[in-house]
Amino acid sequence: MKLTVLGCSGGIGSGRHTTCLKVDDDVLIDAGSGITTLDFEQLLAIDHVFLTHAHLDHVLGLPLLVDSIGDQRDGPVTVHALPDVLEVLSTHLFNWQLWPDFRKIPSAEAPWLRFEPLALGEAFTLKGRTFRPLPANHVVPACGLHVATESGSLAFSGDTTHSDAFVAALNAIPDLRHLIIETSFENALIEIAKVSKHHWPDSLAAELQMLDVRPEVWITHLKPGNEAAIMNELRVAAPGWGVEALRQGQVIDL
Repeated sequence: MKLTVLGCSGGIGSGRHTTCLKVDDDVLIDAGSGITTLDFEQLLAIDHVFLTHAHLDHVLGLPLLVDSIGDQRDGPVTVHALPDVLEVLSTHLFNWQLWPDFRKIPSAEAPWLRFEPLALGEAFTLKGRTFRPLPANHVVPACGLHVATESGSLAFSGDTTHSDAFVAALNAIPDLRHLIIETSFENALIEIAKVSKHHWPDSLAAELQMLDVRPEVWITHLKPGNEAAIMNELRVAAPGWGVEALRQGQVIDL
């Protein structure tokens, strides 16, 4: 399995795109502005999208994806997410006001878009890759994601602050090779991090100390302009972990 980072920033700006990870050629994890780095043929190859939550920086590319390629496909793009997340998309995005409901275009019998609920702990296996939602602790319904293959596992936190349940889920993955986890704010912005339920360096360092597994740790969702400061504080707070910032264009082989 090959995971390609299309976007991993906590905001936008030159060279920065929001969260979108591509698994091999046919699956996206989240659909932030990083999706715009794909060409048309690459977009056309996307069959499945797994969403961690419905915040705009993680879903803004989804309606444009379906609108761009729907008429060129033989079947719908399938979106997998927690039931509460799909309800938000139904009510606030694909509602004929903000965007057409492509679950009914060109017809309900042959749509361009399909929703597939995926509950916490439930697994969906596709071509030797198993995707399983993990607990998260954010301001809206949200999850992380465990991606398992024969050669090992990868976990993505999505947007979250500390979660005992997430730590327990990670510790139950003995072959965890990579952990992509967010840290959005510097320690000085702890109050903003708390109210928005994101990690800051000291909170992530405390969480890493609770792990029994020892994956490579990649930091995502760094706020623009604060990236270097956050990473410096993380390296001080979590010595020995070798934390590295996830990079747009990076490829992780599993």
